[in-house]
Amino acid sequence: MVTEVFTRKYCDPHAVNGEKVEATEVIQFAWDGVVREVDACEECKKDYDTRFEPLLDYSRPVKKRRTVKKAESTDAPVEG
Repeated sequence: MVTEVFTRKYCDPHAVNGEKVEATEVIQFAWDGVVREVDACEECKKDYDTRFEPLLDYSRPVKKRRTVKKAESTDAPVEG
């Protein structure tokens, strides 16, 4: 005999008001330096996306900084 267990996630913003709306999306955000997430329905996810623009639009690649080896920096003569 096989038993299946279905677990439903409910929208956290709606749960604050005591409503039970099934969550289909996840909202991620940073809080005190830690990435957190809440379960949300499509309506709450759209509302969140319209209020806050994604950070991805403003991101840029980070350039690698050159590392100077100790042997090169102290022993190499300066040409000029």
